[in-house]
Amino acid sequence: MALIQNKRARHDYAIEEKYEAGIVLRGWEVKSVRASRAQINLAHIYVREGELFLCNAHMTPADQVCTHETLETNRTRKLLMHKKEIAKLIGKVERAGYTLVPLDLHFTRGRVKLSLALARGKREFEKRADESKKEWKREQERLMKKDARGRHVL
Repeated sequence: MALIQNKRARHDYAIEEKYEAGIVLRGWEVKSVRASRAQINLAHIYVREGELFLCNAHMTPADQVCTHETLETNRTRKLLMHKKEIAKLIGKVERAGYTLVPLDLHFTRGRVKLSLALARGKREFEKRADESKKEWKREQERLMKKDARGRHVL
């Protein structure tokens, strides 16, 4: 179950492959994610020296945060994956023109995980085509909806 989603990612990018990565967080950041007080809409993932980092993910402190620690809400956070997976991702990003996009933050066995995707950017006409497909699908469902007696409602 995803607690925090990046809804812009599916609109702006064509998702090719999905991966799951651990993320290095402090205690108050885990509490913020659990309370759904985080945002990854403007976040992006970059590669530096063979490691992956999540940048611009905003986490608002929860109410019970300790006061002796300095709180950086937009700090860069390291992502945890196996070296082979990271090497594979780096190769596709550098050679094939893909980009890494964060999709959602969720809990797996009590730990915060980030779903990330290998994606290509959509052009404007592709976005319009996807939107029209969604509208047509909604219209079909509305037309095929039945009332309680089994008659079609128009």
